[in-house]
Amino acid sequence: MTSKRNDKQKDGMTRSVANEVVGKGWTAADIPNQAGKRALVTGANSGIGYYAAVELARKRAGVLLACRDKAKGDAALARLRAEVADASAEVVLLDLASLESVRAFAAAELALGVPLDLLINNAGVYAPKTRLETADGFEIQFGTNMLGHFALTALLLPALERAAASQPQRPRVVTLASIAHKRSRLNFDDLQSTKSYSPSGSYGQSKLADLMFAFELDRRLRAAASGVMSVAAHPGVANTNLFVVGEFSPMERMVRRGFSVAIGALLNTEAQGATPTLFAATSPDVVGGGYYGPQGFQEMRGGDVGPAQVAAQALDKAAAARLWGECGRLTGISFL
Repeated sequence: MTSKRNDKQKDGMTRSVANEVVGKGWTAADIPNQAGKRALVTGANSGIGYYAAVELARKRAGVLLACRDKAKGDAALARLRAEVADASAEVVLLDLASLESVRAFAAAELALGVPLDLLINNAGVYAPKTRLETADGFEIQFGTNMLGHFALTALLLPALERAAASQPQRPRVVTLASIAHKRSRLNFDDLQSTKSYSPSGSYGQSKLADLMFAFELDRRLRAAASGVMSVAAHPGVANTNLFVVGEFSPMERMVRRGFSVAIGALLNTEAQGATPTLFAATSPDVVGGGYYGPQGFQEMRGGDVGPAQVAAQALDKAAAARLWGECGRLTGISFL
């Protein structure tokens, strides 16, 4: 399919890849056969990650459900196997809020000596009321959503390159961003929100960073003549457990559950929210550096999947290069 770049829209946004809705009417049923492929989905025990894992397993991929809690991972795996009886799936322990855990998992994965065809950077922390820290002392949203996935991608790149050398289709890294990136900015003087913490502001900064990471990763992979593809996706507004799980009072949880029911009724369910991720992960229409999301009102929902709107700040290449350097410095991991 031929695609062409858009000029800037009147709202200051650009479409990431093409004018047309490339995934019009696209559903999980349109996922190509994934037999022979291995896919790692972070945060796969619930929400979008779980539904992405289910549909990939349904299409015969070997799926690794990366979870930080073994009991929750095992429960998710049992649920998945109840839906897909012949699924090739397993739980792997991975805590993105701990660089030690990320390193240990990646070392074990590379020791297997097998290709990894798909990495879905999905896991996320959403807007805790107070500033929390990862095991390494990073603000938990930036530390988990951005730094954890930066480190994981870097350390697993040899397995992805192995797939590029052995498979006709290019392996992919799919990073989950958010429409929240549109109203966010990177504050390089306070990436860890130590000077000022806002639950939603810090979340938005982490998701803007995710999108910029996906674009910068694509540029660097191209420069290295790599066979690996980097793309991004967002779910619109989906009724996931990010909205109700956290340090909330009983009354706040009740109110949030009420809102989540409304979101499920009026916007996207978790399964619908997973559709852009699955499109980005599997569709032959996807191109490196693309960003995909629902095409309904304000990109919050919709049956169609297509190029998503990108705010100007996410296209700042100098800022993206600076972010890359900061992530390398903070994690102690350098690649590409």
